Amino acid sequence: MIAHIQGRLVEKTPTDVVIDCNGVGYHVHISLHTYSLIPNNDSVKLFTYLQIKEDAHTLFGFVEKSEREIFKLLLSVSGIGASIARTMLSSMEPKQILKAIASADVVTIQSIKGIGSKTAQRVILDLKEKVLKVYDLDEVSMPSNNTNKDEALSALEVLGFNKKLAEKVVEKIARENPDASIESIIKQALKNF
Repeated sequence: MIAHIQGRLVEKTPTDVVIDCNGVGYHVHISLHTYSLIPNNDSVKLFTYLQIKEDAHTLFGFVEKSEREIFKLLLSVSGIGASIARTMLSSMEPKQILKAIASADVVTIQSIKGIGSKTAQRVILDLKEKVLKVYDLDEVSMPSNNTNKDEALSALEVLGFNKKLAEKVVEKIARENPDASIESIIKQALKNF
């Protein structure tokens, strides 16, 4: 119903803001991520989501449209309400949440206050396919700082090797020899297939 609000920033706290739009002050709930992105000048524009319940109409605001879309995705999961979705977006960057969902990282999602094991699994089960499609992500592997390992893995995939199998072999080689060059990782991997 209300797509965005633009006006003069009257109040700003880590959990909410008040925006004056032509004499009407709108109380908007925000995440810490949005709080960190709101500029310290007078004028502000937030993309909004209006939640209507029997006893309240609550407005949530986001600096980035993508954060609002993730918020809406999280709300679609049974057991996740607006306050938990906002807590998730306050605890982690939106990209980290997407990556955790795409890689089925239950531990990361469960590390957020208020999220138990079953809820974390439900988030992944309900949203993984949507996240992979909507945000055009491939199956995300766990983050690594070893670019040689990543490039070797990519080369093995191009050569036609199974991604999951190649990941295991390359991971083992990188663990045994962290400073291995791309060529040596590929050569050792080819010997192990």
